[in-house]
Amino acid sequence: MEPVADNFRTVVEESIERLLARASDRRGLTVDDLSVRVQLVLGKYLFRENAEPQPAEIRVFVDEIRADDLCLVVACERGDDAAWEYLVSRFDQTVKSAARSIAGSSDEADDLASSIWAELYGLRHDAEGNRKSKLAYYSGRGSLAGWLRAVVSQLAIDQFRKQSKFVQIEESREFENLANEASESTNNNHQHIVSHTDNPEELLGQKLLTRDISSALKAAVNSLEDDDRLILKLYYFDGQKLKDIAQLFDFHEATASRKLVRIQSEVRKAAERDLRQNRGWSEKEVKLYLSDAASKLDISMEKLMGLLLAAAALQGLLQ
Repeated sequence: MEPVADNFRTVVEESIERLLARASDRRGLTVDDLSVRVQLVLGKYLFRENAEPQPAEIRVFVDEIRADDLCLVVACERGDDAAWEYLVSRFDQTVKSAARSIAGSSDEADDLASSIWAELYGLRHDAEGNRKSKLAYYSGRGSLAGWLRAVVSQLAIDQFRKQSKFVQIEESREFENLANEASESTNNNHQHIVSHTDNPEELLGQKLLTRDISSALKAAVNSLEDDDRLILKLYYFDGQKLKDIAQLFDFHEATASRKLVRIQSEVRKAAERDLRQNRGWSEKEVKLYLSDAASKLDISMEKLMGLLLAAAALQGLLQ
């Protein structure tokens, strides 16, 4: 969306100031912090119907935005840990209740709820490495609780439609089957995670690529904090679910999901950096052999790294 025209900027800023004044907890946010979000919402709803609204219409529109909910969401997006913990504690039962109404069993409901929190925290990254969270779609025009219930329903529908082995991070059985295949393929030197070939030169090149990725991955894992490395071991090697890991560490299941997403991202970035700096890979090669592999498998880069981590666990890197 194009920025709001200059002739509307003053009234928009004044409206955001009133929004912040209405919030019971503005969470340290300023007008500038909310400006882009409010402009996007205005562009999507008000300006789409009327390119030249009256100032009074803008004021009324912004005054109807739920100040507390929007401030909470934007604070979470900006990395406010206290805001995230509050979001989870306040709405966890809402998410679980919505999941139970859709899922076929309590285990499936727990898995769906966990995947929701992971999606809200941000599983994917944009080209600049910033997390892409579903929270970015919350406009503040309706209650956050109602919006979260809709997100649960939509994700359940998406998962059903895709019927993918990689739909959510918790569905580990088929995930581990593919990891086994990747591990066996690496050991036998018959195939590479990216492609299949019978050409001897290509086989040699793929063997070297696999060795580089394995070495970079091992270095990335070894650079992690002890607790983070233990979480990887428990999840990928011991096959424990996030709710079990959360109980072990005495934190919330959604926190475990968030931590795993963060660890995956750190490993991905460290492995990519190692491939470029220590193993002579160009940026183009990293994209070709990692991003392209993720694209072909229809998964995110984080989930591809999860597959490689599972294979690494099977090869003993996480023991």
